[in-house]
Amino acid sequence: MVTATNVEATAVNTIGWLSSGTRSIVVPVYQRQYRWDIGACEQLLGDIRAVADLDDSRMHFLGSVLSSGGTEDGDLVLIDGQQRLTTLMLLAAALLHTVREDDDSLVAALTTLLVSPSDARRTRLRPHRAWAEKFEAVVFDKAERGADSRFADNYAFFRSQISPTEAPRIWRGLQKLEHVAITLGRGANAQQIFESLNSTGEPLRDHELIHNYVLMGLTHAEQREIEEQFWLPIEANTGEAIAAFWRHYLVQRTGREIAPGQRAVYDVFRQLFPRLDIHALRDLAEEWRVYSELYRALLSPQTHARAPLASRLRGLSVFGSALHPLLLRALYDHRRGVTSEEDLSDTLQLAETLSLRRAVVGVSMDRIVPRLCRAREEGHVALRTAIARVTPSDERVRVALKFSPLPHAAFVLGRLAGLTAPEGYDVDHIAPVVPGEAWTGGDGRIWSTFSEDEQNSHRALSETLGNLVLLEEERAATAFDAAFPVKRDLYAGSAVPQTRDVADAPVWNTAAVSARSTLLADAFVRTWARPDLGPIDDDGLTPILDAVRRRGWPRGWQREWSYVEYRGEHWEVPDARYLFNRIFKRLWADARSSVVSFSERNGGPVYTEASWTGDWDSLDQDHHLYMGWDYSYMLGAVQGVLEEAGFAPEVFVKYSYIGEAMQEIAGR
Repeated sequence: MVTATNVEATAVNTIGWLSSGTRSIVVPVYQRQYRWDIGACEQLLGDIRAVADLDDSRMHFLGSVLSSGGTEDGDLVLIDGQQRLTTLMLLAAALLHTVREDDDSLVAALTTLLVSPSDARRTRLRPHRAWAEKFEAVVFDKAERGADSRFADNYAFFRSQISPTEAPRIWRGLQKLEHVAITLGRGANAQQIFESLNSTGEPLRDHELIHNYVLMGLTHAEQREIEEQFWLPIEANTGEAIAAFWRHYLVQRTGREIAPGQRAVYDVFRQLFPRLDIHALRDLAEEWRVYSELYRALLSPQTHARAPLASRLRGLSVFGSALHPLLLRALYDHRRGVTSEEDLSDTLQLAETLSLRRAVVGVSMDRIVPRLCRAREEGHVALRTAIARVTPSDERVRVALKFSPLPHAAFVLGRLAGLTAPEGYDVDHIAPVVPGEAWTGGDGRIWSTFSEDEQNSHRALSETLGNLVLLEEERAATAFDAAFPVKRDLYAGSAVPQTRDVADAPVWNTAAVSARSTLLADAFVRTWARPDLGPIDDDGLTPILDAVRRRGWPRGWQREWSYVEYRGEHWEVPDARYLFNRIFKRLWADARSSVVSFSERNGGPVYTEASWTGDWDSLDQDHHLYMGWDYSYMLGAVQGVLEEAGFAPEVFVKYSYIGEAMQEIAGR
């Protein structure tokens, strides 16, 4: 019987494991470069702060670290775990440099962690030799040699976030990290084991991660309570749309867009609910359950108990899920008695008007919903104003109705006819989309005798409002592709007034189509009336709070925007880095107290001295702006400081062609 094993796995305290003995930890030459960005560092620091505040029985698990004893000096060769351990060392270096004048015992502990026991000129973690000098320069605070590296960027982030007063808390959190240390013997196949650890099938989806996060840390009895009373009803209410439910719930809760990407929804959930003990969880889970019931009504309007609301929601379902975050909150507040029936009805009508008008003119709903959710927090009048701003004008709608294909034709024609639902009716093209050679409009001429220009004119208008009628199914089957004189008799017997009116036309040609489009457009803009509340944003401007943050420096970021509108001023600002610098300098003149309070609360990006080597700019002789952040941090800081100053509603970006393409790629 074989009992030998080449793999030893032990659960260990991470800081104790890193600091122990006389060995160093070597990153082999085949390892990839260090890639963690500031977003990942921010998440790690948040986890450390959270576990620091818990009782001594609670730890934070980092996963597994795979190594082998592969050097002549007895050092460990790091096979898997380089990114996490390197980041922990950068955090420890930032902590050391923060307290080096104030806490000798902590300095000694951090030095043991960071410095090689056999050579005080080297770090205990030894990266690939191609970038070891940059890493060691950062750890030993000789950053002039480590500048322009990911090590320096992430170190600067940690340095900016840790104040001397918070240092004991960070150290307490670091000491509560643990991992599984997997050490390989000589006979182990390191590559096979590495692939096994990193090929675990389909990654958990956002809602699965949320489920685990909610339940982990509870007792078995508490887990069963939350699962049975709340989570299972949420799953039953949302079904296959549970992932969309959580995204829409969080958008309305935060008033911010959630960037696409794996774990994006889960990361926002964790930031919103950093701690979930059983007492807080019961209240929150009840809120989630109620929201899920309302989400079911959005997915299946017939399930809503009140017929008038069910009818209105059925109409809105035509336009998809773009406005679900706003509708969720409106229904939730009405359920709680916070808003009146009148306000809810008006909100649903405005939502329908907005969705339909934007569909008619061919403008997407991208990036407008979070701003509407934010406006709703200020009251119903603010919401009406916000919706009016992004609702296309009567003039623009009339032009589109006359010359562009009509979207959601059955819905539009049914509503204009006063039908609650267009079941039992079909949309008929008065002049067929592709007429047969013998088709006639009733003037004695047949299609085959039309000139090429005449045929093209008919085809161009065939899908427009003026050429469409709603007709009973049995009549529509006969009318399909028939000549106009035949259709006229069928239309005369229809129960739909607008269809009967067409029977009075002596002939059907492009002039008749245009005249009818004009007539029905009047009814359209009355039925879906835009609130007359201020200017319209017809230029596709995006509020600064809805500009999407992306991690790293995505390709094309230098030309993301065509321009920026800052409180009525037009700025030729193409990218987040440029805007970051300009906003902070401008607010230093216009709203200095807001910059100071924002920076103090967030640990930067303005400092009273340039405390480490890097990319700095000066605001004045005594205040310095650190410029060494990544894209996501810079844009987030711009959004945050503008909110602090109260200027965010007056700042917009205009995405360029490249920026729109980047957004589209990111959303796939």
